[in-house]
Amino acid sequence: MPTFDLSVTPLRDFNSALHSVAEGDNDTAFEVVNPRGAHALAVGIDKSLSVDVRGSVGYYCAGMNDGGAVTVHGSAGPGVAENMMAGSVTIEGDASQYAGATGRGGLLVIKGNAASRCGISMKGIDIVVHGSIGHMSAFMAQSGNLVVLGDAGDALGDSLYEARLFVRGSVKSLGADCIEKEMRPEHLEILAGLLAKAGADARPEEFRRYGSARKLYNFNIDNADAY
Repeated sequence: MPTFDLSVTPLRDFNSALHSVAEGDNDTAFEVVNPRGAHALAVGIDKSLSVDVRGSVGYYCAGMNDGGAVTVHGSAGPGVAENMMAGSVTIEGDASQYAGATGRGGLLVIKGNAASRCGISMKGIDIVVHGSIGHMSAFMAQSGNLVVLGDAGDALGDSLYEARLFVRGSVKSLGADCIEKEMRPEHLEILAGLLAKAGADARPEEFRRYGSARKLYNFNIDNADAY
């Protein structure tokens, strides 16, 4: 396994090595030591690579991931796994704001807590947070699943479209057009699969489901005077 020590190797060289892996190469597993809060680490992976980061990272780690498996053995700054398309990103510690923003696919697992705006504008990504999340999470989320084992802050799911939100703990408040919905058997099945993939010790029956009331994005003639 190639190991990159970012105290002596420039970050650009490490990211370049990830992008230089050719189809059929044997070296597809990488280790990073001394990340020292580096920004934009392991961005743009477009192959089935695995990256283990031994420490905490700065903003935009594993952005635009398309098939890699990135594990951060520490915490992550803002924008981790932003616009992820496929693969997985696991944060063993906490994540700062807008984790998984605009994600189109793949799985983001946060073993600690996530700050505000977790999963904003989700477009198909699955996010599992073992701890709690901050305010305005899943703002304008369009599709995918957000699973929270802890609590959710203010304005959860504000201006939500069709994403599914599952919260085990308390929700401080719901955003515009976000309502609690019935947990049907198909939702329990989806949730059970996500919890298993994320290594989360919880039962689907312990969660409540939230989704869109589907009123914000439809013109209602009765409200014409308000426009």
